[in-house]
Amino acid sequence: MENKIKKSAALIKKAHNIAVFTGAGVSTESGIPDFRSQGGFWTRFDPDDFTIDKFLSSVETRKRMWKILQEEVLLREAEPNAAHLAIAELEKMGKVKSVITQNIDNLHQKAGNSPSIIFELHGNMNWLICLGCGRRYPVELAKQCATSADDLPECRSCYGILKPDLTFFGEPLPEKAFLNAMLHAQECDLFIVIGSSLLVYPAADIPLYAKRAGAKIVIINISETQQDEIADVIINQSAGKTMTRIMERLKELEK
Repeated sequence: MENKIKKSAALIKKAHNIAVFTGAGVSTESGIPDFRSQGGFWTRFDPDDFTIDKFLSSVETRKRMWKILQEEVLLREAEPNAAHLAIAELEKMGKVKSVITQNIDNLHQKAGNSPSIIFELHGNMNWLICLGCGRRYPVELAKQCATSADDLPECRSCYGILKPDLTFFGEPLPEKAFLNAMLHAQECDLFIVIGSSLLVYPAADIPLYAKRAGAKIVIINISETQQDEIADVIINQSAGKTMTRIMERLKELEK
């Protein structure tokens, strides 16, 4: 384990352009359960309500969705953990140039990463988007659009349907975020996966773009991943503990 920590720190020290790819295993350490685990999102809510066809065709589904957003305080109250803070520190050190995330919790922004380098493949729970004109609203502000508890909020500009700015089942990944993620993966010299089993495609293809372009690959995840065979370093430990130790070792190397 110590040799893997040292090798990871040495790769970071040598790197000039690091891309970080994060999944649910980072957010669980901030108290946000994995969507499919006990207590996770899909154990509390019906996944069928998150299909784009049902959302568009059913007023009742949209009412349930709005109720979910009003009640779902966990994502909004969660705070960054040691892994998020380490990634933000690596950006400040000039190492991390992009953060590609499958998470929707806004914790990379809270930790201090620049929003301009964060590419959210599955959206952000803190925002709504108008399906008519494309205007985005913070969730808290959008609540003011509803006149009663049972009312559906609507866009203030065009009165269109407001949808959580998330990638629903049946929707493609956000094109701009996905293309930027691929581009940064191809340009980086070190690609670090943290807290993802790399099971969800097409997002899980992104490390392959980095590998094919010649980048070194570090994978930090509790369990095995679908891309372990391409990794130069594999650490099967928690994200926060591992990133803390890597940062400590990196600082020793920087002295």
